[in-house]
Amino acid sequence: MIPISEGCLFISFSDRMILIFLNNQLILLKYGRNEDADRSRWRSIRVMYFTMFLSSIGFTIVITSIWPYLKKIDNSADSSFLGWVVAAYSLGQMVASPLFGLWSNHRPQREPLVCSIFINISANIYYTYVYLSPSHKKIHMLLARTFVGIGAGNVAVVRSYVAGATSLKERTSAMANMSACQALGIILGPALQAALSFIGETGIRVNAILLQVNMYTAPALLAACFGVINILLVFLVLREHSVDDHGREIRAINYTPEEQVAVAPEVEGDIDQIAVLTSNILFFIILFIFAVFETVGDRPLLLGGLTVIFAGFFILLPWGNQYPKIQWADLKNNTMPVVGLAPTPASNSSLEPTGCPSELTWCLFTPVIYLAQYITADILIGVGYPTCNVMSYTLYSKILGPKPQGVYIGWLTASGSGARTLGPVFVSHVYTILGPRWNFSIVCGIVLAAIILLSAMYKRLIAFSVRHGRMEE
Repeated sequence: MIPISEGCLFISFSDRMILIFLNNQLILLKYGRNEDADRSRWRSIRVMYFTMFLSSIGFTIVITSIWPYLKKIDNSADSSFLGWVVAAYSLGQMVASPLFGLWSNHRPQREPLVCSIFINISANIYYTYVYLSPSHKKIHMLLARTFVGIGAGNVAVVRSYVAGATSLKERTSAMANMSACQALGIILGPALQAALSFIGETGIRVNAILLQVNMYTAPALLAACFGVINILLVFLVLREHSVDDHGREIRAINYTPEEQVAVAPEVEGDIDQIAVLTSNILFFIILFIFAVFETVGDRPLLLGGLTVIFAGFFILLPWGNQYPKIQWADLKNNTMPVVGLAPTPASNSSLEPTGCPSELTWCLFTPVIYLAQYITADILIGVGYPTCNVMSYTLYSKILGPKPQGVYIGWLTASGSGARTLGPVFVSHVYTILGPRWNFSIVCGIVLAAIILLSAMYKRLIAFSVRHGRMEE
């Protein structure tokens, strides 16, 4: 028996248990490594990987077929409405992420997971039946994609769970694996949609349930089937696990075991709200940048990733002295071409007009972007973005520490969804009005601001345990 402080008595109970007598209450704590618990913990983490994969699949598996499906069922839909349909997913996710995160803070995380996946399944089924609506079919498609996005709000729960179920040493690799699963879903979604295109526009009709299975509805049905598998895995495999920064098993605040064991008192110390806000701003910028372009410490990697992204967009700026050909409309045979600009072939030519559209005035004074420029920038941004993405989530979860992270990660996810919503709108308007030089210059300015913000807050972006002197950095 070792007295720790007034009203507190420490009793060593076994090699993996501690008894603490605190304010006339006996508290049992379990700690240390347990092989069975570790296996169960990592099985549960892998279920979360699969859930993240399905979340990305839900976004991309129908993305290439939304426009033809929309035009097929409702001729009144235009390209502007298509933009809203695409953005609906991110808007739904932005609203739902903090709510699911709040739910997971106070209840077993299985509950918001099952609910969100069920919403996702229902939304995909709704999407397949949109064509049956007697009117306003495009509105129904908009609602279906919104509900798919709401279901995808469970990424806040997924990342919160993985953050709480891994030690500081394990967290970076776990977050990287999760981002890899997310990227795999983004890549495989369109590939699966393409593979299902052999069904054709007519497809197969199942009269008993009034279902038309064709190249537009089959991907959504496949996503719904993935969701059913996901729910089964959550029920059969997922177990609530929580470990401290050293990897020792502790009881989760929202975990209620069959045998009643007292919960450890709340961890002392406040979360650095400035560091949390900084992380949200940096993550917004990183996701905004990506929407436009579609053994080392966390902070140096994040800083390095932003620097590489800045270099990529800087290289992408129009630097040369070669100007694009202009695509003149209704060019008459007797009209003299403008000096220095190559005319489009005459109207009786079988060749299609090529070059920069004449209605875009910036075409007259903006140099071309060379292929070598584009490839170099593509490589740099392709390296910088995933690094920043993984480090943002990892560093953010470490800043939050052992306290419930659902709401905070929900806000981080919401900021990313907001960035994915605003990014395409930004790039389309600025590119049309001002051209690529202003477009990429503004992005360079945003990245530079993020680098300055990260440098200014560098010393504050540290793990919770390090900040409170419980671990060395």
